Amino acid sequence: MIRKITLLCAVIWALALAVYFYAHHNWHPLPRGTTINRIVVEKAARKLSVFRESRQLKTYRVALGRSPIGPKEKEGDMKTPEGIYQIDGRNPHSSFHLALHISYPSDDDNARAAERGVFAGFDIMIHGIQNGRGWIGAFHRWKDWTAGCIALTDEEIEELWRVTPDGTAIEIRP
Repeated sequence: MIRKITLLCAVIWALALAVYFYAHHNWHPLPRGTTINRIVVEKAARKLSVFRESRQLKTYRVALGRSPIGPKEKEGDMKTPEGIYQIDGRNPHSSFHLALHISYPSDDDNARAAERGVFAGFDIMIHGIQNGRGWIGAFHRWKDWTAGCIALTDEEIEELWRVTPDGTAIEIRP
C-alpha cells in the first residue's frame, strides 16, 4: 500500500513539473543580439509576430483586452486598439512584468474619440503577467483579461523586451 501511495505521489509530482515546465518555457528562443523592426498583432488569431526586415522571426500567443472585438473607441471600453503605432517607451517598474508602451492614441484616434465626445484612452502596453502572479504562465491565455493591452508570459515579454528597440513599428490588425 505504501508503495502505491509513493508511486502515485511521484506521478503527481512529475505531472505537476511537466505542467509548470510547459507554462513557463520559452519555446525556440531568439538568439542573443537579435533585434526586430516590426511587430504585427492579429487580434482574431490571438498572436503577435516579430519581424526583421520582411522575415518573420517568431510568433507568440497573447491575451487581449476583455472586449477584444473591434477597435478601441474610448477609455474604459476594454478593447485593444487597431492601427499602426510605435513602441515609444518601456516601463521596467510596471505593475505587470515589464511593459513596452504603444504610441496609442494617434492623432486620428483622438479625433475619432473627440467626434463622439469621449476620451480615447491611453497607456496601452505589451506586458507580462501581473506582478506576483507569474506562476500562471501560459495559462493566462485561457481568456482575454487585460484592460486593452497585449499580454505575454513573463518569459516571453523578457525576450520581446530584449529584442525590441524603441521606435519599432507595431501594426495591430482585427
